[in-house]
Amino acid sequence: MEFLKSFFGYIDSLTWGWALIPILVVFGVFITIMSGLVQFRYFIRMFSVLSGKNQTADPNAISAREALLVSVGGRVGGGNIAGVAVAISVGGPGAVFWMWCIALVGMATSLVECTLAQVFKRSAGESIFRGGPADYIRHGLGKEYNWLAVVYAICLLAAFGLGFNAFQGNTVAGAVEGSLGVSRYVTGTILTIVTALVIFGGIRRIAKAADVIVPVMALGYLALAIGAILINITEVPGVISRIVSAAFGYEPAIAGGMGAAIAQGLRRGLFSNEAGLGSAPNVAATATVRHPMSQGITQSFSVFIDTIVICSCTAFIILLSDSYVAGAEGIDGVVLTQHALADHYGEWSRYGLTAAILLFAFSSIIYNVYLGENALAVVTRSKEAVLVLRAVILGLVFLGAVAPNATSVFFFSDPLMGVLALVNLVAILMLFPTAMRVVRDYERQLRSGVDRPVFDPATFPDLDIDREAWDARHWK
Repeated sequence: MEFLKSFFGYIDSLTWGWALIPILVVFGVFITIMSGLVQFRYFIRMFSVLSGKNQTADPNAISAREALLVSVGGRVGGGNIAGVAVAISVGGPGAVFWMWCIALVGMATSLVECTLAQVFKRSAGESIFRGGPADYIRHGLGKEYNWLAVVYAICLLAAFGLGFNAFQGNTVAGAVEGSLGVSRYVTGTILTIVTALVIFGGIRRIAKAADVIVPVMALGYLALAIGAILINITEVPGVISRIVSAAFGYEPAIAGGMGAAIAQGLRRGLFSNEAGLGSAPNVAATATVRHPMSQGITQSFSVFIDTIVICSCTAFIILLSDSYVAGAEGIDGVVLTQHALADHYGEWSRYGLTAAILLFAFSSIIYNVYLGENALAVVTRSKEAVLVLRAVILGLVFLGAVAPNATSVFFFSDPLMGVLALVNLVAILMLFPTAMRVVRDYERQLRSGVDRPVFDPATFPDLDIDREAWDARHWK
């Protein structure tokens, strides 16, 4: 066991320790520049996914909006509450500025990886599609890279499908026990049962659940933040000034100064929005859309919602309160956010935060379940294997909830997430010219007066595209 811990610790230091974050930042800037600031040029268009114009012809198909909300539900988790609090405590208010910066460039990375996921998605019958990095590695790079697709799938299954689900169960049970005094066994049992009811309905039921849960949790948390801002409206300009000045080292209260702010902000932003990590494309591929670029734009909006909106909510709740202490050691992020909300609204707000954590964690669990299933499909199409995986995940959710220290055995989750991120970055770097061809096709149609561009596989005869997945009968 000690050998395994040392081995995965070494992998973690090679990826998250010094290599991965700079690569993600540099690659995001590269895509932003080479694409002509694509995420900013289509920012207004991102909001169209929330309208009724993007409905599918088949009511059983996954719409662009539903895929967006599933991915938002997965990206938005406990890290948006606890992680941001820790980043501010360790890196100072300036960490928020760099968190915003990495989200803005990460929007371009997400657009490219999710566009590729749509291009190379495969029809699974009954208006259901599967895709993601494993598929754009296999069908975009060629069969000789099948081994790389398998490496990616194993890392995705282990990190998201298994490890992170146990952590989410632990987060929920701990928060409910701390604020309501409810036994971990009760919380674990209820959470496991509700999760089972959703995941045994497949991606359709997951999408329908996310369509209800995500707007409620996002708008509810946003309302708490807006309330805190309005209560302290005269202090908002000062907080914004602190964020910007601390980002460039003009606020010396934090040990490490500007370096600590940059490190914490970039790390929290990347962990939170997952841009470039290769997880969100698995969900992006399920959507029924007219053009791959449409879902790329939509998923870029998901990064904006996660970091610019939700993470900023936590940041302002904390920085506008009296609970924030610069440079605090060993801070519990959830506790800090609870104290900050209590400063604004009173003790009752702790229960509101518990509800938010419950919804955030549950949406992440059902998202992670689908990622695990999609990863398993790369290795085997056995229905029995899927049922076994679901049963194992439910057991891990319960175990994580009832045993506070049980999640320590999942020491491999973060290192394997680092590996799958590196694999994904290599793939999208090699396929970047292909992605830009698809982007230019979308833009050419817009310039010719087509309001809603349509993807024609015949335009790309050299690509291994599943034509059934792009049959016009799938959309209105």
